[in-house]
Amino acid sequence: MDRVSNMTSERPVVIFSRSSCCMCHTIKTLFITEFGVNAAVHEVDEIPRGREIEQALLRLGCNPTVPAVFIGGELVGGTNEVMSLHLKRSLKPMLQRAGAIWV
Repeated sequence: MDRVSNMTSERPVVIFSRSSCCMCHTIKTLFITEFGVNAAVHEVDEIPRGREIEQALLRLGCNPTVPAVFIGGELVGGTNEVMSLHLKRSLKPMLQRAGAIWV
């Protein structure tokens, strides 16, 4: 759990992902390509102790465990939560408040 906390404090936006997950790809594309966010992306299937990280994400309430998006160190959620915020036009202001985007 401490490891996840440390990782989520690296940058304003942190995404836990799996390299073969299509929904993870969609979320990364939204943040990186559409918004221009310099997100820290952690592919749990490619990093050491990835299974432990997934277990910690599960304990935090991420189900499924990926994609898991943290903005400003706080868990936003997975695909449904992120897309819901985006459709309500709440995601961009949240990114601005976290210092992830400046426009």
